Amino acid sequence: MRIDSEGVHYRELNDRVHAALRGGAREIILDSVRGQRYIGAGLNGRARLVINGVPGNDLAAFMNGANITVNGNAQDGVGNTMNAGTVVIHGDAGDVLGYSMRGGTIFVRGNAGYRTGIHMKEFENCRPVVVVGGKTMDYLGEYMAGGILMVLGLGSKDSSPVTNYVGTGMHGGSIYVRGRVESHQLGQEVGVEKVGDPTWLEIQSILSDYSRALGLEGLEFRRDEFIRLIPKTTRPYGQLYAY
Repeated sequence: MRIDSEGVHYRELNDRVHAALRGGAREIILDSVRGQRYIGAGLNGRARLVINGVPGNDLAAFMNGANITVNGNAQDGVGNTMNAGTVVIHGDAGDVLGYSMRGGTIFVRGNAGYRTGIHMKEFENCRPVVVVGGKTMDYLGEYMAGGILMVLGLGSKDSSPVTNYVGTGMHGGSIYVRGRVESHQLGQEVGVEKVGDPTWLEIQSILSDYSRALGLEGLEFRRDEFIRLIPKTTRPYGQLYAY
């Protein structure tokens, strides 16, 4: 099913999407999307949305299992408190990508903005994964409590793919960076280690899914290109609030 989104208010557009799904549609193509907010918010089940254009803030917020493909860029807040499902973005993403994300997967072909993956968390078998193909801006993984963040730095061989304050307040999860990272770029709460054999197997599996989803199967990655960032403690600010 196709929906022409040109000039359609975001509330009406989202009403049309939900009505189509209630009517039995399993794949919906949204053409001419121009910043409409909340697309895919709270979707359940195995529905598939294909977005041609640029969706607005909070794409896939609180989503519970749908599959969204964006043929273009996405604005801020993609995957806000997302629980399950997959979002594949063939362009760039804005700020607070994966904010408080609790499960599911987000793959971005290009760059992402500030505060990617902040407050990400995991519980039992629910573990969110965010992979950014290009670069990210400041405060990557701020207050991160769980899940996996990965920054590949594709096309940025001569510079670090991350900027400053990486992992500030981090107390869970893992951040994998392909490329150079200097100590002054890291939050005080972050430790650095090499990627071991079991971890590399997991990374390879995620990279395989990423490459397949974005049509990048020809890419090759080496273990020695990556570093792993982990929290030094599970209570980085414990002494500030308790004695």
